[in-house]
Amino acid sequence: MATMFEPSLSTSAMRPPLSSADAPSMADTLPSINFGFDELRDRMAKFTVKFDTFIEQGRKRVLEERNQFRMNVAELKEDQRMKKKDIEILTLKSNTHQQTLTKEEAEKNEMQTAIASLSSQRDAHQATKESLKQQIEETQKQIDARLAAQRAHAQYLDTQSRFNIPEFEFWRNTLCLEMEGNGMDDSLKFTFTHIDDRDWTKEAYFLLDTSKREYDVSYCKPKLERELIERVLDKFNESRDLRDCLKGMRELFVEAAKSGQ
Repeated sequence: MATMFEPSLSTSAMRPPLSSADAPSMADTLPSINFGFDELRDRMAKFTVKFDTFIEQGRKRVLEERNQFRMNVAELKEDQRMKKKDIEILTLKSNTHQQTLTKEEAEKNEMQTAIASLSSQRDAHQATKESLKQQIEETQKQIDARLAAQRAHAQYLDTQSRFNIPEFEFWRNTLCLEMEGNGMDDSLKFTFTHIDDRDWTKEAYFLLDTSKREYDVSYCKPKLERELIERVLDKFNESRDLRDCLKGMRELFVEAAKSGQ
């Protein structure tokens, strides 16, 4: 341990006796003082090491924290970028979904319009079908009636066919009559002679149209009044006896020859 410096002691000690010739020198009389520089130096060195260690550790910690902060910032920016990208994707999906909904709504409206149109067409077709069905039934009734009339007429012709040849020969000789085809279906040509006392070879003929139920004279030569022809046809169509038609037409031709037609 270092000796403490006492000024009073050092002053009295440093004061030499005036009468003594072999007294020690002043330097010899100075006390020995130990300031502890070595210990201080050692402590300063240790402090410097600790301080340097503290600074180094602090620098490392600051660097690590800064690096960690930068990494955190980078991660946050990456997260922000990813979230922004996710938001863009979701926005795109949302827009696409909205467009899809709009398109589906338009398609639904179009389909509803088409269904309404088809329903209207179906109703119209159903009405047309019923109308056509009714027309077909009426037409079938008319066809059945005509078929029945044709069968009756065919039966009548069959009944009369056995009398036709001898009867026609009779009328041919009696009425001076010739019958032939006219080159068309359902049309016969009847030619008379001996109707004019002045010329027995003079001919008169008429064309009988049998295409309809009511027989008709489509043409005659010489020309006769239509009203007179209608009287003959009315009697003929009522009786269905060809003799009435031939006899009546011959009488008209004879009267026309007498009147000079």
